[in-house]
Amino acid sequence: MKQPSDTTDLVARIYRAIREPYECLGHQLVTDASIGISLAPRDATDLDQLLKNADLAMYGAKADGRRTYRFFEPAMDARVKALRALELELRKAIADGGLEIYYQPLVNLEDNEITGCEALLRWYHPQRGMISPAEFIPVAEDTGLINQLGEWVLTTACAEAATWPNDIKLAVNVSPLQFRSQLLGLKVAAALSTSGLAASRLELEITEAVLIRDDEAALAMLHQLRGLGVRIALDDFGTGYSSLSYVQRFPFDKIKIDRCFIKDIAEPGGSAFIVQAVVNIAAARNMTTVAEGVETEQQRDMLRGFGCTEMQGYLFSPALPAAETMQLLLSRRERALAVA
Repeated sequence: MKQPSDTTDLVARIYRAIREPYECLGHQLVTDASIGISLAPRDATDLDQLLKNADLAMYGAKADGRRTYRFFEPAMDARVKALRALELELRKAIADGGLEIYYQPLVNLEDNEITGCEALLRWYHPQRGMISPAEFIPVAEDTGLINQLGEWVLTTACAEAATWPNDIKLAVNVSPLQFRSQLLGLKVAAALSTSGLAASRLELEITEAVLIRDDEAALAMLHQLRGLGVRIALDDFGTGYSSLSYVQRFPFDKIKIDRCFIKDIAEPGGSAFIVQAVVNIAAARNMTTVAEGVETEQQRDMLRGFGCTEMQGYLFSPALPAAETMQLLLSRRERALAVA
């Protein structure tokens, strides 16, 4: 093909062909595709390299929303190499104990007392400094390392929380990949048994992503976990597609209102009415609510007026290392006893 338009014309013809509906056993089916394109001699002259480049371009198309096409660009290869290097460094960090859990307090909006802490994974790289979870968690999910990481976080956090005051709960996030494992219930039970942490003090936070793919199996797993005595929280509420149906079908203990609804809660035309609606829905279903990302006193006061149960965010405290978390919990306990 001599001109780029020749290639795009071919892609258009391919899409027209594969998107044509067809019948199979009385059902009308529709197919689609993400297409990657590598051109010779511009991108490579070797067939294997051309196919590799086209494969990279295809993943670029998928990352851009699927059902589209992308031409190969050298930056795609550089990105894959960077991700591969990050994966190898993450594996080394896991093996060498280079990961740490920080804890962010959850605070009761009525009396401003700490009710629990959320476990958050942190990775301090010796050369690159603190690496954001938004950067390494997707790598862990793509490579399957998330199961190993998740089990380590659960086990370690339960052991540390067992040393906290008995009325402080522990919240641990469970990824969709962890949730699909039939062994999740056994791993949770083992972490509780080994640490001695009471099941009622553990809250597992899930997102709607764990429910969308196979909600019947997911609901069965939720009931299994609830049978262990742990609490279940629906995280990032309102950012998915079917929140209300899931709240109706499963009695979550807690709904966490995503920070995207909190940041403009005090703005004219902001999300105040959405937050109030979520609080009302949760209250009607006997669920508590947590507002994430609270950063101002005005946000806190509005949430308190709405009847929201708890908050977490920089207004009270950022996530802290385990030792600082323990110091914070003990100092507040001592002040409470002194007042009493």
